[in-house]
Amino acid sequence: MNDRYKYLRLSAQSDLAGATRPGQFYQLKCPVTDTQQPFLLRPMSVYGVGPEPGTIEFLYNVTGVGTLAMSSLGVGDFMEIVGPLGNTFVLEPQFKRILVLARGVGLATMAPLLQYAAGAGIEITAIMSAREPKDLMRDEFLRGVPAQVHCVYDSDGTSSVEAVEALVRRLLDENPHDVVYTCGSHRLLMLLQRVLQDYPQTRGEVAMEQRMACGMGVCLSCVRMFDIEGDKQFLRVCREGPVFSIRDVVGEVEFG
Repeated sequence: MNDRYKYLRLSAQSDLAGATRPGQFYQLKCPVTDTQQPFLLRPMSVYGVGPEPGTIEFLYNVTGVGTLAMSSLGVGDFMEIVGPLGNTFVLEPQFKRILVLARGVGLATMAPLLQYAAGAGIEITAIMSAREPKDLMRDEFLRGVPAQVHCVYDSDGTSSVEAVEALVRRLLDENPHDVVYTCGSHRLLMLLQRVLQDYPQTRGEVAMEQRMACGMGVCLSCVRMFDIEGDKQFLRVCREGPVFSIRDVVGEVEFG
């Protein structure tokens, strides 16, 4: 895909495209090689589905033993997967405009949402963040979807918290947005939680990233704290999530 991210396309006999919704993820069993012996399945957000019913796509960054082994797969190789798992982004028919804010491989998680929104006639504003221009997957993220796009980078300082906050506030002031969605950055999540305090009519949703073992809510390895209308409670990212209300996240908890 580029110097940082790998592309994985799988085909199955089942109708994965029809069963999978934006925000959901799969557990992937990484191959065992002579030098890598990954044990646990790896949770991975869906980048795309179709056009064939059994086709599903993933984007990932090689960061450890499992993803390194995964990058050794070739055309025609076999992989076991479990899913779709988790809940989905809320995208209601009456929405007129949405704002998507994402960074790095988090952009892949948001890509199916853009396809659904465009198909429903919803206008899209997108803020895309990356270390530098060569790391940004603008075309891969949009995949032909019309959107008002703003790109920000670490290399020129435009991705700083102060700069992005000013941009988000300006966009929300210029046009009402029904929902703001994000994924891939704790810093951006906390920024949006702060900003949305001043925009009570705008909903906020985050697809949270978290290490997990089973992916089905049994092992409790992915629990995080949330504040639901004053009631602090631990929820499983794999089961009650991975999509949560931005306003419910307890900010002092590290989760990815």
